Amino acid sequence: MPVPALRLGLNLGYWVGGNDASNLSLVSLAEDLGYSAVWVSEAYGSDAVTVMSWIAARTSRIDVGSAVLQIPARSPAMTAMTAATLDTLSGGRLRLGLGVSGPQVSEGWHGVRFASPLGRTREYVGLVRQALRREPLAHEGRHFTLPLPDGPGKALALTIRPPRERIPVYLAALGPRNLELTGEIADGWLPVFFSPDHAAQQLKPLEAGLAASGRTLDGFDIAPGVPLVTGPDWRTCARRVRGYAALYLGGMGGREDNHYTRLAERMGFGDGARAVQERFLAGDYPGAMAAVPLEFLDATSLLGPRERIAERMTAFAEAGATTLNLMPVGPGLPGPDRAADALRIAVEAAELAGLLTTTRVPEGPRTRGPYDAQDAQDAQDAQDAQNSRGENHTHDHA
Repeated sequence: MPVPALRLGLNLGYWVGGNDASNLSLVSLAEDLGYSAVWVSEAYGSDAVTVMSWIAARTSRIDVGSAVLQIPARSPAMTAMTAATLDTLSGGRLRLGLGVSGPQVSEGWHGVRFASPLGRTREYVGLVRQALRREPLAHEGRHFTLPLPDGPGKALALTIRPPRERIPVYLAALGPRNLELTGEIADGWLPVFFSPDHAAQQLKPLEAGLAASGRTLDGFDIAPGVPLVTGPDWRTCARRVRGYAALYLGGMGGREDNHYTRLAERMGFGDGARAVQERFLAGDYPGAMAAVPLEFLDATSLLGPRERIAERMTAFAEAGATTLNLMPVGPGLPGPDRAADALRIAVEAAELAGLLTTTRVPEGPRTRGPYDAQDAQDAQDAQDAQNSRGENHTHDHA
């Protein structure tokens, strides 16, 4: 059986915790290496659209994606205007990722009630697509009504014409019902903590949604965000992902409403995830990091030397992933030089696995690996512990 094709993407994440303007230089390298897309996130710091515009203006081939734009932050019409403008300025390179965010950000930052996320997402995506088709924006729904009744407003149509009739829409989704909705109305899925060994249970509701819309997985982009840490010992590499995993398993919600903890439970890591959560909510961030099961980190990341990463990439592809959006050397990048080296190694690994048979890797000097000295590791452990507190992080799955 032939190995499925796999694209590589670069996920820059949030512009916090060491991920600043210097790391935007990675975009040019990713384009030269043949990466298919670069993705940008937003929480309650820098916005994604500004960074995406900067990237689009300085590239010519690589797609530019939002992972994700927050639904409560913008009206459907504003998102359509932004998408049409970015797609026009980039020459048809936009990938529009959307997510409902979470109750803390939606209600605390944007002042929008976090209620009926599935219904709101369905109406929102429908309105965005209606506007991008340049149809008069008229809608009477449970969550959106346009134009407002008994007022001077009228149904307006988008005045600019994007270069593409259909801009691809991706949704961030975790739960089974949201996955089914994603399959029904979206062109791609942006999963977090995607594991080849546990993907089948997530694909079932996704395929059900696709079937409801008369489609299959063929042509549907499954594009997980995957931490990438390169080095000779994969167990040592896993230490760099602990802060990231502890934040989501422990801090993204309360004891009863953390969607990431529930996902880990469905994957069979319930005891470990609950231990992480208890320690995190008690303020024991180093303890929460230590409690993350090593097997969970390995299942959801790319860790170790080139050959091991090649094997894991093959597993991701065989499990259904079509694009791997790599977060090089983990969130809170220690420096663009090490991240650049990781991006090169990822391409080499994909070629070794027969996934990227035509990609050429430019010659360039190797930089010191992130685990060649214990002092570098100790410094990163301290940074990860600080990042795991979660003051500046969030995600947009539900």
